[in-house]
Amino acid sequence: MTFLSREPNPTMSVLGLLTGAYRRLRSAPALNPTAARELRVDLESRHPVDEHKEHAIEAVRWLERAQDATGSGGIARGYAVAWNRYFRARGWQPAYPETTGYAIPTLLEAARVFSNPGLAERARRAADWEIEIQLDTGAVQGGVIGQNKGPAVFNTGQVMLGWLAMRETTGDGRYSEATLRAGRFLVAQLDADGLWRRGNSSFARSDSTLYNARAAWALAEAGVALNEPEFIAGARANLFAVRGRQHPNGWFPDCCLNDPARPLLHTIAYTIRGLAEGGRVLSEAALIEGATAAAGALRDRVRADGWMSGRFDATWQPTVAWSCLTGEAQMCNNWMRLFAITGTPAWLEPIPRILAFLKTTQNRLSHDLGLRGGIKGSWPFNGGYGRFEMLNWATKYFIDALLRHDSLTNSPANPLTRVHRLA
Repeated sequence: MTFLSREPNPTMSVLGLLTGAYRRLRSAPALNPTAARELRVDLESRHPVDEHKEHAIEAVRWLERAQDATGSGGIARGYAVAWNRYFRARGWQPAYPETTGYAIPTLLEAARVFSNPGLAERARRAADWEIEIQLDTGAVQGGVIGQNKGPAVFNTGQVMLGWLAMRETTGDGRYSEATLRAGRFLVAQLDADGLWRRGNSSFARSDSTLYNARAAWALAEAGVALNEPEFIAGARANLFAVRGRQHPNGWFPDCCLNDPARPLLHTIAYTIRGLAEGGRVLSEAALIEGATAAAGALRDRVRADGWMSGRFDATWQPTVAWSCLTGEAQMCNNWMRLFAITGTPAWLEPIPRILAFLKTTQNRLSHDLGLRGGIKGSWPFNGGYGRFEMLNWATKYFIDALLRHDSLTNSPANPLTRVHRLA
């Protein structure tokens, strides 16, 4: 196909430059005092640390406020402490179907741990909202509410985990039906080589989605729970395709939202979890071995103070000077799950350091209730992932990590429920 060339429009070029400059200026810390103060704390002192329970409670309260902010049952994508260039606003953002879905098991477990039935009701509201907005194809949309309603393979898998948790908790057949429709969509989108190239979110690179392994895990769970052999076969095909593309040193190519050569810790962690849990469900040791290869390489990249880089190249070298807090919390969960799956105590070694670091980044005293209790995209606050934003998925994974670690260290006689394995 040939595209007609166009002469540059000097007026539009200048307008674009001016618009970009205005947005950069408006989002600068100097014009956003709360963001500037928080960045100063990050760089100079950090926040006080308490027992896991106290941090988890504040994080759960943040999730409650994020759900209340949308008025729908969905959970706000995040909270922009500074004026956000993408959403062109400060404050609470629209509801995010993907991450609302995988927050459901977290809310259910927090309801049990903290004897708070209101959290279980919030989980039900979130799950019912996901059914209301499910696309006719069975898919879950990409992006936030109000954006293009195109389907997204990854998002669909994450919401399936939420529906499976509700099904296990309530026995309600509506969650089984929604999961069946979603699983059929995922199977229909698989290519012959086991990779998902069709049906991916328009907000991510379609050629760099090995992190869809986490959706394959959801498909495997659904296949076993609902006795759907086609789901199990599809999950196995994807997970072995991902394993087959993994480098000998454990690194994953084509596994990032925007930079496949330097993938985010966040998307690497998604892929590790997909292989580990998929291997567990399918009883495939080779998949678990793939997860352990990558997880072991990252374990060696944790600094003494618990800091990790937000991106890694193909030799597992850090490539940025900021941390992706979401990814750090995810890796804590991944290592604890690998301990549960393999029984190897060495997986637990870096977790106290990372959790101590993460807790110092959580502001539990701010008068700004969108900042208080949540977890930032990056440390420091102006880093390259979720700049000056509190993110619902970062907060969710932080809660999961605290609950898991407390269960392992303080409450071995009161382990987490089966539902929480889906979180």
